[in-house]
Amino acid sequence: MTEAKLGHLPKPKNSAGRNLPAAIGVSALLGGLVLLAVWIGPVGWYPLVAAAVAVATWEVVMRLREHSYFIPRLPMLLLGQLMVWLSWPFGTTGLVAAYVTAVLFMMFGRLFYHGRSTPPQNYLRDTAVAIFVLTWIPLFASFAAMLSLIASAEGVWGGVYIVTFMLCVVASDTGGYIAGVMFGSRPMAPAVSPKKSWEGFAGSVIGGVVTGALTVSLLVGEAWWIGALMGLGLVVCATLGDLVESQFKRELGIKDMSALLPGHGGLMDRLDGMLPSAMVTWLVLSIVGG
Repeated sequence: MTEAKLGHLPKPKNSAGRNLPAAIGVSALLGGLVLLAVWIGPVGWYPLVAAAVAVATWEVVMRLREHSYFIPRLPMLLLGQLMVWLSWPFGTTGLVAAYVTAVLFMMFGRLFYHGRSTPPQNYLRDTAVAIFVLTWIPLFASFAAMLSLIASAEGVWGGVYIVTFMLCVVASDTGGYIAGVMFGSRPMAPAVSPKKSWEGFAGSVIGGVVTGALTVSLLVGEAWWIGALMGLGLVVCATLGDLVESQFKRELGIKDMSALLPGHGGLMDRLDGMLPSAMVTWLVLSIVGG
């Protein structure tokens, strides 16, 4: 291609801000694991989600403990696993029961951390943050796990619902990334995340809505507008989830949750937007599937 032709291509307004070769390689590996788990079914999907919950919870709890928050590591990991696994045989009933148990444990256990004769320190702060983490990671992730359990009256393979969710997430991330790098100039919330732009959000909306409409109509066999609404809800929740994690890291003064994934940061840095959007996707697809 000649220089004259290249001159007509728009130049990116922003840098990518990551090691792209490493990020692409890690993404391909994670994508392969997801596809394998989807193909196996709930027996493969649930362990993958449970492992992701354990790693993400560990990352977040360790960062909090490094900044003087008292968050019990082992109870958080075990209670998070309880929430995920009870959602398999008992659905939302098991999930809610496990979540309430986890909340009660944090509320009561923190009272007596220093014994019965010494008043607890920072009780409200630490209890609230622990409940926030339990909601943010295992509760939302359980909805992603339950996508594999949706039973369709039309005989649609259960893995289709997970594929629909993942394709919408990828399309949203890709559309937002490309539009943000190429055209981003108007920050959405500069006080929280200066790099997140309205142009990037528009790219996410286009990617999520179009992919949602196509996947729900072609794979699930329902009206395209249902998929478009689902895609829009997914994008809004994913964007707000990104902003939540940005503010979380800003308050702790950290860049990434960990260095586990080259080119990405920590696992939680990849799941931040996916977790809340899983709830919206499960709600729409479970109604459609049922």
